[in-house]
Amino acid sequence: MEDLAKLTLVKLVEAIKKKKISPVELMKATLRRIEQTNTDLNAVVARYDEKLLLANAKKSEGRVMRGEARPLEGIPLGVKDLEDARGLVTSMGSLPFRNQVAQRDSTQVQRLRAAGAIVVGKTNAPEFGYTAITKNRVYGVTRSPWNLTRTPGGSSGGSAAALAGGVLPLVTSSDGGGSVRIPASFVGAFGLKPSYGRVPVGPITRWIYGDTTHYGATTKTVEDAALFLDQVAGYSPYDPKSLPNPGLSYFKTVKKPLSQKLRIGFSPDLGYAVVQSDIASAVEEGVKVFKQLGHRIKEIKGGPPLLLPEWGMFAAFELASRLCHLFEEHEEEFGRSFLAGPKSTRDLTCEQFGQMEVKRAQLNDWCAATFEMVDLLVTPTVPFDPPPAGGPFPEETEGRKQYPAAVASFTVPFNLSWHPAATVRAGLSKAGLPIGLQIVGPRFREDLVLQAARAFELEKPWHPGWPTSW
Repeated sequence: MEDLAKLTLVKLVEAIKKKKISPVELMKATLRRIEQTNTDLNAVVARYDEKLLLANAKKSEGRVMRGEARPLEGIPLGVKDLEDARGLVTSMGSLPFRNQVAQRDSTQVQRLRAAGAIVVGKTNAPEFGYTAITKNRVYGVTRSPWNLTRTPGGSSGGSAAALAGGVLPLVTSSDGGGSVRIPASFVGAFGLKPSYGRVPVGPITRWIYGDTTHYGATTKTVEDAALFLDQVAGYSPYDPKSLPNPGLSYFKTVKKPLSQKLRIGFSPDLGYAVVQSDIASAVEEGVKVFKQLGHRIKEIKGGPPLLLPEWGMFAAFELASRLCHLFEEHEEEFGRSFLAGPKSTRDLTCEQFGQMEVKRAQLNDWCAATFEMVDLLVTPTVPFDPPPAGGPFPEETEGRKQYPAAVASFTVPFNLSWHPAATVRAGLSKAGLPIGLQIVGPRFREDLVLQAARAFELEKPWHPGWPTSW
């Protein structure tokens, strides 16, 4: 499976359409790869019956032979365990939900199936996605294929580990405060959080007042993400905040070079982040790539208001609204560190909520002013190396104190502001672990972010450097 494990999504699709690889062969190899790696990685935590998967692969093979292959025909797909795939448990990484079998697909999964992908199973996630370390009391700890003692991040850590470890060629991810970009950065993948609403969420059983969660792409290359986005973007009546179809093919667009020289803003710290020195150096070198391509670099001084505490409080409050009826009866089943967040919001005041509204408006003003000055903004993705697989996060970096939730220093602002943001691999740290460079664009300009990321990727290709053995 190693050669297949290293192929990009685009290359696999091409190989299947040209009949160089059969969907049945690919599915068998994928199932073998899961068996070979799962003791170490613990990335895939549930799956359909093997006979059903091979039967579905056989149907895909028939489509290919008849010349009826769809865009993702026969591609094995892993679904993050915070998202529904009919007939599989959506445990949310939480013991009270360990037997919750989904009756239907999420809109995203439905669209990927319609494009020909074959859902294999579920990928691990922290309890309700609350942290950037993937572990829970249902399935345990997920580990990075780069170093089994380290975390692949969270909350899309199972998806990221499965992708980078050559276990699954296609995965779903979601991002409420960095949950696509942080794991992608930690495993050296490409990760895209689109504009809010670009990929619909749901169907939902409760109206969502929190508006920071975006569905996105974790892939081996930028082209892979563009192909993925083409299949899932567009309005859904089940998501009242979803955006209309963009009216373009991201896959075709990303193949075109940037037609103009850009003004690229660079912020090394957004005015508050504490960044590991080798990560700071690698990102600065990455910015020089854009300068060498003829783009104009402008250093951005200062930054937006620090919103990490408010973001965490509001996310915890919405979770409490969903789960408070279970706390008394099932308190011992929830993870203690997880439960502390929702419980802490019982005394949330209108003044605290109002403060967040003011600071979020200030963030919006900062973004508006920034994107009047520049076309794109570049920052580090994560300020330090991946922590241990079971945690904790560092309280200090090179003797400098970290903020709480510092892992999301560069990602949270753009969940709150709804801007598209991607991470690309900028190199390796002194510890031999991937470093991410974040590219942020104006709202609704995923096309521009993807094109810029593709230009960077061509200058500093990271594929096929993947840890398929350890």
